[in-house]
Amino acid sequence: MSGKDPCRCPRTPQWRNPVHFLATGFGSGLLPKMPGTFGTLAAVPCYLLVRPESVVVFGLLILAMFAVGVVVCGRTSRDLQAHDHPSIVWDEFVGFFVTMLFAPPGLWPVVLGFVLFRIFDIIKPWPIRWFDRRVHGGFGIMLDDVIAGLFAAAVLGLIMGMVTDEPLRFGGG
Repeated sequence: MSGKDPCRCPRTPQWRNPVHFLATGFGSGLLPKMPGTFGTLAAVPCYLLVRPESVVVFGLLILAMFAVGVVVCGRTSRDLQAHDHPSIVWDEFVGFFVTMLFAPPGLWPVVLGFVLFRIFDIIKPWPIRWFDRRVHGGFGIMLDDVIAGLFAAAVLGLIMGMVTDEPLRFGGG
């Protein structure tokens, strides 16, 4: 069960509001079905465009995205009067980026990272579900997806290590 289940929310995001526009993943979360999946899908080309060769630089980018997300997701959540409104998907962007932090370049790691992140974000095994239910506000919206991204990154690393029989190296080198 996902925290993004449809709800009878009293308000809807305004895509012309820059805070809402970012929180909804550039509008990808406004689709009526599977907003989290479409939000993660929208994160893929962003990841491919901005992925630097340095794990440190990429990690700093993720931290900045997380900090921005705490603010914009918290604000949008308050504006919409609903904790983690289904249209808020900036947390999926950050969670997917966390998943891909140590991933090698290539199509299959991206596809596998996408699938693994969605599985962990939807199923929310312990402790993800615990944090999702107990930590609120913008920080809470962001935190469960970061943890799901860490779980997905660990599984992605194990799978890629088994397939390539080499340790993961950022940037493939």
